Amino acid sequence: MLEINTIWGWVLAIVFIIALFVQLYYYIGVFGKLAFYAVRKPQTDKSFPPVSVIISARNEYRNLQECLPSILNQDYPNFEVIVINDCSWDDSQKLLEYYQENNPHLKICKLVEQEKYPTSKKFALTIGIKAAQFENLFFTDADCVPTSNQWLKSMQATFMENPQAEIILGFSPHNKHKSFLNLFIRYETILTAMAYLSAAILKRPFMGVGRNLAYTKTLFFKHKGFASHQHILSGDDDLFVNEVATSSNVVIQIHPDTFMQTEPKRKLGDWVKQKTRHLYTGKYYKPRDQFFLGAYYFTHLVFYAALFPLFLFGVDPIFIVAAYGLRLLIQLVIYFKILKKLKSLSLIWFIPLLDFIYLIYIWIFGIRGFFIRNRKIW
Repeated sequence: MLEINTIWGWVLAIVFIIALFVQLYYYIGVFGKLAFYAVRKPQTDKSFPPVSVIISARNEYRNLQECLPSILNQDYPNFEVIVINDCSWDDSQKLLEYYQENNPHLKICKLVEQEKYPTSKKFALTIGIKAAQFENLFFTDADCVPTSNQWLKSMQATFMENPQAEIILGFSPHNKHKSFLNLFIRYETILTAMAYLSAAILKRPFMGVGRNLAYTKTLFFKHKGFASHQHILSGDDDLFVNEVATSSNVVIQIHPDTFMQTEPKRKLGDWVKQKTRHLYTGKYYKPRDQFFLGAYYFTHLVFYAALFPLFLFGVDPIFIVAAYGLRLLIQLVIYFKILKKLKSLSLIWFIPLLDFIYLIYIWIFGIRGFFIRNRKIW
């Protein structure tokens, strides 16, 4: 029984209940699609066409040294790896030339900085795509390591098993370290993946991550590459997918063999800069995609914002606790199944805390990203 003593209490209670049901819709109707998605290992015992892997790198000597061999040594019959050395001033070029001596399938595109014409990651990737010989293009970053030597085969097999596919969305978890920042980074990565993977399953794809992404060369040139958002210095992955994805040309691949591990930021300042850049591009998504994400974030905020004031308006504490418990129970069930699929089950113990902190994070960074100017953050 609610036992509300003022009209404002009724208004708050109604808003709270609406927010609760919207949240439950997202957990069951959206994220539930990923939770109950059947992960199937791609068939890799077949004849594979040649493909291209593209990596853009700026001053990534150490990362290239640690990560590039795992790409070059993929178990794949015929592939090229194109690394765009984007105006590096460290020893990246020497390292790449050293690797090239024993890996003839490694190609190097060296860009030189010009004061009048500064480059961006989009420009570097465009150069790499133009240099690619083959139709199917696979993208990752210089600090990423595939979880197996079957990454390329499994991703290409996904293309072959889905003839209509022009885009494959993969998953890229962060490495685990002992710090609260790392814990939250891994959680935020999971939530981002939940959103774009679930939307793709629902035939409403809106983004992908460049650490583990594939699309066709034909698709890229059909849409004139990054031309429509070339003036935006970030968004080579999410804005491109947001523009070209349809209900029928996107598939996901989340078999553990296809994960692309990446090293997270260790310092808070570096992470803040990175996430500001990522969230900056969200305001350029299609309106329907902004609404899809905004409805979840807004009702998430309303749910928590109304939770404690309800006590002040005389709402029965049993009702409030039951509502919170219902949301948390469904959230934990859905998250458990997703975290198990994405090999991140250790996060389940921290969900109540991280869920509240994520609320603060998404609004602070979302507002900050909305108001920052379009500047170069490579």
